This record gives sequence, structure tokens and C-alpha cells, in this order.
Amino acid sequence: MEIVIKKERIILGIDPGTAVMGYGVIKETGPKIELISLGVVKMEKMDDHMLKLQRIFEKTVGLIDNYKPDCMAIEAPFYGKNIQVMLKLGRAQGVAMAAALSRNVIITEYAPRKIKQSITGNGSAAKEQVAAMLQTLLKFTETPDFLDATDGLAVAVCHSFQRIPTGKSGSKKNYSGWDTFVKDNKNRIAK
Repeated sequence: MEIVIKKERIILGIDPGTAVMGYGVIKETGPKIELISLGVVKMEKMDDHMLKLQRIFEKTVGLIDNYKPDCMAIEAPFYGKNIQVMLKLGRAQGVAMAAALSRNVIITEYAPRKIKQSITGNGSAAKEQVAAMLQTLLKFTETPDFLDATDGLAVAVCHSFQRIPTGKSGSKKNYSGWDTFVKDNKNRIAK
């Protein structure tokens, strides 16, 4: 199998959340990356968890349809003490992944430590440090209202730094559509 590295690609980064979902979109041209967009999807005023999940799905599909990314990088849920929070974050991540799969967008997942390490050189860096480094790297001055926006952007930049060609991933958790997922997870599918 021959791997073709595109000269240019669009990467969508997602920081999933049930109160605020952050996203960032970058264009990679060879070794150069540039900011296309970053922002947040706010859900803190919504009470119904299922409606939040629906909004995450719809907004992620909207981002994909608008920016036509070649791939999506998403932050993996971190391990915390509150299992309910973990479950909700896992659902948010799963819904964003389902949105990408519905549009046949390749997904790669990154641990929070890996993202911080690739941006700042320190896996324990604060959100503010990550945001400041991204502002320097991508030469933007406006400070987003929510650090979740720069967190989403950090996931996209982290993926770019890995230099994983579209269509090939070092991660086991990389799917290009439902067909691939089903084929790779036959033991998880009910008959």
C-alpha cells in the first residue's frame, strides 16, 4: 500500500465537553501551519444531557461540512475521580466521533498530556501556557473568551506535529468510516 502525503490538508481539532466544546481548524501546507478558525460550542444553559449530545453532533457535522477537514483529532477523556463526569465526557467524545464517522473523516485520538507536551514541551502545562504558545506559533492576538477554544486548536496542532499522513495513523483508534469501524470491531457488534 502506497501512502501519499498531501501537500496541503485541513485538520479539525476537538476538545469535547458537555458544558463547552472547543474546536480549532488549521491548514497545514508542508511544514507550515496556519489558523483557519477556532471557537466554542456553548451548552452550559442546556439542562437535558441528550440535547447537549445532539448539539455536539450537529455542530461537529456543521464544522465538517463547512471546513471540509481531511482528518479530525480529538482529545481523549482524562481519568478523574468523578465517574459521572467521565461518563458524560466519554459520551461527548463519542458523539463528536460519530459525527466525523458519518462524514467519513479520519479520526485520531490524543491524551491531554501528549497534546500539552507537543505544544509546550511540558505535559503538565496549564491551559494558559498552551494558549500563549499557540498565539505565538500561529501569530494571532485575539484572546478567546474560553480556553476550550485554544484547547481544541491545540489538538489540531498536536496532530499536525505528529506528521501522520491522511489515511495512515500510528494510533489504533483511527477509523475512516462506519465500515472500517465495524470490520475492526466485530466482537463489539451485536448480532
